[in-house]
Amino acid sequence: MPKRPSLAESVGAGQRGARVTVAAAAGFYPAAYVLDQPVTAVYALFTPIAFGVLSPVPGSGRRRAATVLNALPAAAVLTALGTALAVGTWPAVAGMLLVGFGLRFGAVCGPRLSGTVPGLLLFYILACFPPFAPETLPERLTGVAIGGAALVLCELAVAADLPDPAYRDRLADTLDLAARAAGSLMRAGVPEPGPAERLRAAGRGLRFSQQPPGARPTGAGRRDRALAEAGSATRRLVDQLAALTALPAAPSDLASQTLLRGTAAACAEAAGALRRARPGAGPGLLEEMIAEFLAARDAPTSQTATGTVAETVAGTGRVDRPHEVLLRQSTVLTVAVSAVIVRTAVTLAFGGRQPVHGLPEEQFWYARTPTVRLFGIRLAGNLTRRSVVFQNALRTALGLALARLVAGSLDLSHGFWVLLTVLTLGRTTALATWSAVRAAVVGTLAGALAAGLLLIGAGDATEVYAALLVPMMLLAFTVGPLEGPAWAQGLFTLVVSVAFAQIEPVTWRLAELRVVDVLTGSAVGLLCGVLAWPFGARAETRRSMAALLRDSAPLIRATTRAVTGDAPTGGGGPADRALRLARHRLRMAEGSYAQYRTEPAPSAPGTESDYLAVLNFGARVQLGAHWLPRTAHAHELPAAARTWLRDVGEAVEAAAVRAADFPPDGLRVRLTPPPSLTSRAPPPVLSLLSDIEVWLDALTADLRAGTGHRTGPPAARSGQ
Repeated sequence: MPKRPSLAESVGAGQRGARVTVAAAAGFYPAAYVLDQPVTAVYALFTPIAFGVLSPVPGSGRRRAATVLNALPAAAVLTALGTALAVGTWPAVAGMLLVGFGLRFGAVCGPRLSGTVPGLLLFYILACFPPFAPETLPERLTGVAIGGAALVLCELAVAADLPDPAYRDRLADTLDLAARAAGSLMRAGVPEPGPAERLRAAGRGLRFSQQPPGARPTGAGRRDRALAEAGSATRRLVDQLAALTALPAAPSDLASQTLLRGTAAACAEAAGALRRARPGAGPGLLEEMIAEFLAARDAPTSQTATGTVAETVAGTGRVDRPHEVLLRQSTVLTVAVSAVIVRTAVTLAFGGRQPVHGLPEEQFWYARTPTVRLFGIRLAGNLTRRSVVFQNALRTALGLALARLVAGSLDLSHGFWVLLTVLTLGRTTALATWSAVRAAVVGTLAGALAAGLLLIGAGDATEVYAALLVPMMLLAFTVGPLEGPAWAQGLFTLVVSVAFAQIEPVTWRLAELRVVDVLTGSAVGLLCGVLAWPFGARAETRRSMAALLRDSAPLIRATTRAVTGDAPTGGGGPADRALRLARHRLRMAEGSYAQYRTEPAPSAPGTESDYLAVLNFGARVQLGAHWLPRTAHAHELPAAARTWLRDVGEAVEAAAVRAADFPPDGLRVRLTPPPSLTSRAPPPVLSLLSDIEVWLDALTADLRAGTGHRTGPPAARSGQ
């Protein structure tokens, strides 16, 4: 049973419908009745529909107005191009193919462009149909300008929505919560009552799926990339803080307290910088504190939180630290590392192009990259048949081009309705397309019947149509988006019938033509849905996740080899190539997963793989490859430790390769604990083994979750 719209959704739809109705009426009536320019009236009517209904622009009223204003030049260019290519069917088809693919594929560069693509396509669709009348181009452009200006004014003045909370404000709130939690741990060694679930809930609230479309930093520019990285690191930070609260009780050492104090301060400062939209101080101070922590925790003596000296191993001068203390220190370190990444990303988001000192260059590769190149990298990375962005763009372009060919070859009157049907009913899966087409056909038939009766009853009474247009538009633009394709197509059929009845003499046959065009467009859209990637992102997501697992696996062994000092030196080696490939696989998998979550679930809840855990695995592997070799003391590793690192790295690598096949029974992997070296190993070796253990435990937990194995409790620890 379809979900009923909430009160907030209904109110929002009503406000949106009112704005579009006022804007469309403000342009249509003067052009049709005062200026007596029917062409101008058509374009003035459809411009608000394009940007307000077909592709509703997200964000606050001011942001929507700016987006529409910026899109109007592109709308004018597409109108001119369509007018020129209407000279023949084949030029119009070729133009439709190129325009459809270019706009859909280019939308990957940012959410604003993505939101306006359907509306921009409508301008080319309207203009590329006969009659070939280049002399009407000034009237068409005038209509675009009038309709666009009316919509901009209505976005600012008519039923204005409250602005959506900015993503940076949500980040700032979460970082403030993290600062308080870190401060609580620093003061008492145990958290305040019930912070773990609040931390995890705050992390879940930063997922893009929980943000309004206009608030998601998904663009290709530096600021959006940096904010997205800050969000990812903040989610990891709060999850690690929550994991820290779940560790067994252990005495808090002075080094961990000091680092937690620095982490809390860094989180609070990052929150302030986000609210001010200014870079603030960089992560340098916290990095220095991490270096001091690494030195202090491995010192011959270590002070506890109460100031007493820990018991040392007789005859060695070394500290006998319990395993619980080692794990706690390693987890505190992961929290601080995440805070460094957050501070760096916030600085880059608002500080422009600048070098990143003390951090791996690959992690913030976009820091000094020119903006044009950033957009080029985003486009080039998706220019592959395995990219769902590429698939969607090609599916849309082929569907619209075929619809234009059919409409032109059959010489369908009002043939642009055929393309409009393909544009509005096209889905990413054949099943979803069939569902939308079935509902739309029923709605169109009902709407055509009502329109035919109205046209027969009213005849040539233009004043009747003029009086009915506004209430019909308000009803269609409010109810249609809420109730689905049947209501949307049925009510829109009434709107276009009433509108065209005021421009030229019409009969009940107009409703019949509308039905024929919608049926034709539905058949074309359904054909493309069946032939072009009919399963949407489901199959591609599984392939991309499998590729991410397989190509991230070699990084695990490369990291353990770097820790032991066995990795080859110099840039451009196998580890560097593996890191670049794993990073590319992660981006592609994230894109596939984003579309996958917009499609209907193909299976019963709980039976599909946890792809988000796979994405976490990929990100965690890369983060460990960046950071773990920095804490290594290869020259001090005993033979037993080297053997354990080699064996455990190969075991997790093999597990990741097995996980890429998504075994039906899940993945069962159990790691060998590190060798017991407490009484004879140098302190740095103990800390390093603990860091590796925490990292690998988190990786195996991600693998188990990603392949559906949930027989045991979730891992309490979070790794690098």
